[in-house]
Amino acid sequence: MVTTSYPRFPGDSVGTFMEPIAKHVARRGHEVHIVAPWHPSITRGKAEDGVFFHFFKYAPVAALNVFGYAAGLQADVKLKTAAWIAAPLAMSAGWFKAMRVAQKRRATVMHGHWVVPGGAIAAAAMPALPLVVSLHGSDVFVAERTPPARVVAQRVFGRAGAVTACSQDLAERAIALGAPPDRTDVVPYGVDLARFKPAPEVRVGLRASLGMPRGAPLLVSAGRLVRKKGFEYLIDALALLERQDTRLALAGDGDLADELQARAAAARVADRIHFLGNLPQDAVGRWFAAADVAVVPSVRDDSGNVDGLPNTVLEALASGTPLVATPAGGIASVIEDGRTGALVPERDARALAAMIDVLLRDPARAAAIGAAARASAGRFGWDAAAERFESAYDRALAFKSLTR
Repeated sequence: MVTTSYPRFPGDSVGTFMEPIAKHVARRGHEVHIVAPWHPSITRGKAEDGVFFHFFKYAPVAALNVFGYAAGLQADVKLKTAAWIAAPLAMSAGWFKAMRVAQKRRATVMHGHWVVPGGAIAAAAMPALPLVVSLHGSDVFVAERTPPARVVAQRVFGRAGAVTACSQDLAERAIALGAPPDRTDVVPYGVDLARFKPAPEVRVGLRASLGMPRGAPLLVSAGRLVRKKGFEYLIDALALLERQDTRLALAGDGDLADELQARAAAARVADRIHFLGNLPQDAVGRWFAAADVAVVPSVRDDSGNVDGLPNTVLEALASGTPLVATPAGGIASVIEDGRTGALVPERDARALAAMIDVLLRDPARAAAIGAAARASAGRFGWDAAAERFESAYDRALAFKSLTR
């Protein structure tokens, strides 16, 4: 597996879905090798749970360590200058590392994550091997907006024996770019049902840590502070709620941190918003479980970027907390509106506030939605996702045999 993101240490909030993908594929009896850029925060050993790690260095100076790990895009809207400089160095180093690992370990399938650059590196490293490409969102956006990346993506799609996307929206956008429809499949992410689960015992402690008044409602949201997450609309919604004692705990960090804090101050809700910063996954699970309402206000941003399927959607569902979200990207495909969650239009602070008010006024309805959400989350297990990836490997092997 060639990737530009993988949790750099246990509990890391970057590339969280890559770890369960790799480990659950390994559990099915496969030998999995991860080829990824080196990062100063990495604490991984040589192997964990059947997954072997091969990190490549590429940056001659520390300032160029921006390849992967969500570091190359400015607010997920445009590539940083340093990323343009680092890309050729990292692509070359990644190609060499992937080639050497595949040769030494006698690989039988190359699996590139993110068509650009992971898919491109995997395709170039071992042209003779079957290729699977998995799409996760930002890669398709970059290909749509950047002509050189689009050309590379089209060539990689033509070479791939199987293409997977985490949502139908992402699959359709990839097909528009040149992914073969008959070799493109939707493989939704899974969710760790043991990590994200109802936990009533954490409510008192976490609320006390915020200094919340007794009985005050708590909203929780999480994600990188970038445009496509739509957090500005959630901040505006907080100011419109009937319950003016409602608090919002927002986990995550990113380029828009200062802007969002300024927006909270302008809306006069700064004292009711708690910016928690980056949190390990276990902590995010506890915060979701402690909330009265979880909110995922995702949008398709002005540049056209949108999440394929935010991890936080499945995590909130699994936590048994009633969820208010938008239908952006692949969200509507996993939420049954009115039963397992509530969907409101994108960029509509008033609609967000109105739905949150409905759930806060009707605890019985909120509890029923939370229970149905938890029950529905079981169909998004990582074991099922790994089985789908295994099928993609089989299709890629068959495709390669036909094209020899």
